Amino acid sequence: MSSVASRLRAAGCVFVEEEARMILDAVEPGASGGLVEGMVERRCAGEPLEHVVGWAAFGGLRIAVGPGVFVPRRRTEFLLEQALRVGRDAGVVVDLCCGAAPLATALAVRLPRAELHAADIDPAQTAYARRNLALFADRASVHEGDLYDALPSALLGRVELLVANAPYVPCDALATLPAEARDHEPVRSLDGGTDGLAVQRRVAEGALEWLAPGAHLLVETSARQAPLTRGVFAGAGLDAWVVECEEREASVVVARRRSAR
Repeated sequence: MSSVASRLRAAGCVFVEEEARMILDAVEPGASGGLVEGMVERRCAGEPLEHVVGWAAFGGLRIAVGPGVFVPRRRTEFLLEQALRVGRDAGVVVDLCCGAAPLATALAVRLPRAELHAADIDPAQTAYARRNLALFADRASVHEGDLYDALPSALLGRVELLVANAPYVPCDALATLPAEARDHEPVRSLDGGTDGLAVQRRVAEGALEWLAPGAHLLVETSARQAPLTRGVFAGAGLDAWVVECEEREASVVVARRRSAR
């Protein structure tokens, strides 16, 4: 392991012992040394470690990911926690902009009676979403398409919990992202338009049509954008508020469709 760690350190990696262990653990016993060499070369060239080893840690789970797929961030676990806080009794759950479906998978584990639907516009990501949700195929479906257009019409007015880790990086800020994200993750998973709120606005616009009375919608955003995002959802007719976790530098806007009178 020491030689792998040394090469990773020379390439500028920080947690070299942990990364070296993950690379070596990802290789089947008896595999050729060339496989390890290839993985080390990919990591030293700047490819995300998660793409190299084939999984990302999220919510206590291993979420399968690979080249061209958005890597779930640990701060998004705060979105998961807030979704469970307000939607622990939800029977119909939707994950929009699902990527590899880390949120839908973690919710499937924690909400054993819920019907789940995950949707993304990118076929490379929905392929990984199906892989991650395979154990829950009896009650989890993956749909390919643009936001609500991907969902079956039978869900109209029935969704009790909706999570959307929609892209929220402003166009002009994309160039400032770490190279791992900028060069190896799909831009559609990052680009939130001029002010970072373009996709969130579209999520808000369709919310009343799809949410059941009293249902909740949650999105991740930045601390700077959170008040603006809250305003977007309030303007769409939802009660909305901001919750934050300083430790993880995570901000989530929670919105609720008012119950029918």
